[in-house]
Amino acid sequence: MDDATSRIIGAAIEVHRILGPGLLESVYEQALCCEFELCGIEYRRQVPLTIDYKGRSLTGQRLDLLVLQEVIVEIKSTRALHENAVAQTLSYLKASGLRRALLINFGEKRLADGIKRISL
Repeated sequence: MDDATSRIIGAAIEVHRILGPGLLESVYEQALCCEFELCGIEYRRQVPLTIDYKGRSLTGQRLDLLVLQEVIVEIKSTRALHENAVAQTLSYLKASGLRRALLINFGEKRLADGIKRISL
C-alpha cells in the first residue's frame, strides 16, 4: 500500500468511526473532505470528467473526489457493493488516464470490509 492511499484510508476510517454506517453518500463526502482538510490532504470535489467517444467529448460524469491529483475516490453508502460500482470506477480510471482509485463503501459495519483498491 502506498502513502497516498494509506492517508486516504486513514481519513475514511476516522469518518466512519465517528459517523458509522447509514447516512447518505453526500454526508460522507462532506465529512471526508473535512477530514482531508484537518489532515492537510489535497483534494478536489465533484471533478468533471470528459469521456472521448469517436473524437467527440461527452460530458456529465463527475468524480466524487480526486485526491492528491492522483487517486480517484468513489464513495458509496450501501449494504454491499455492486459490480456496477467497480465497473464505474474502472471506467473513471480509463477516461481520466489515472492509475489508482479507491472505492469506499461507508455502508459497511466495518469500513475495512468496504474498501476496494482498483488500479490499471
